[in-house]
Amino acid sequence: MKIFIKYISLFAVFFLISCEDVVNIDLEENDPRLVIEASIIWEKGTVGTNQRILISETSGFYEEERKGVEDAQVKIISENGDIFNFAHSEEGIYSNTVFRPELNMRYDLEVTYENEIYTASETLIPVTDIDYVEQTESGGFSGEDIEIKAYYTDPADEENYYLFEFSNESINLEFYEDEFTNGNQIFGYYSTEDIEPGDLIEIELQGISKDYYEYLFILRSQIGSNEGGPFETMPATVKGNIINQTNRDNYPFGYFRLSEMDYTNYTVE
Repeated sequence: MKIFIKYISLFAVFFLISCEDVVNIDLEENDPRLVIEASIIWEKGTVGTNQRILISETSGFYEEERKGVEDAQVKIISENGDIFNFAHSEEGIYSNTVFRPELNMRYDLEVTYENEIYTASETLIPVTDIDYVEQTESGGFSGEDIEIKAYYTDPADEENYYLFEFSNESINLEFYEDEFTNGNQIFGYYSTEDIEPGDLIEIELQGISKDYYEYLFILRSQIGSNEGGPFETMPATVKGNIINQTNRDNYPFGYFRLSEMDYTNYTVE
């Protein structure tokens, strides 16, 4: 996550002070919480049957590996009663190969873990097509960096929310709403100083719900406001839409959402 980038300078100071000693500060540890990453993505032109959900537990500050949960029971139920069970495969990954996505259909997620039941509901959100991709040389603070624009036409007389995912060596997420662009052709924007000719940029455009858009907006605001270093408490806990029905105080992290997705790629010139 972007928040960890600015911690590198602080750790560099520690190492300059003492190149031989590793500084570990005792931090107060809370009980692990469940993390449910349930993003069901249906790419246009595919059947969308292969889906997966990641379930893990939060780990300590100095622990780098994700703690995958292996013994949860996971299923998604459509509003017409179809049940799709997700079986554990490896390292907290739960898979289903016969999922049947349907646009604007309501789905319920149910996860049972350690005798507690976690639930969420969402609708599979459609998305418009990517029209075309354009490259210019006027991006960044210098106004001379390569920038990539992926154009799409927003449907008129609808309230729409979008998530762009640009993948190169890293992943860049941009999200938009159409309050001031309803019915117009607009673009998602990607520019970093590291883009070079010959790079392959993978581009995804996903339809998302208003609730998920607001969740992303708050999450970005919280990360952006954390200016006190790695040991500062976040201003507030950002909760997703998944609720622990057994014990509300033991809430999970993560989000359940379903999105139609259009995909293209672009080779930088």
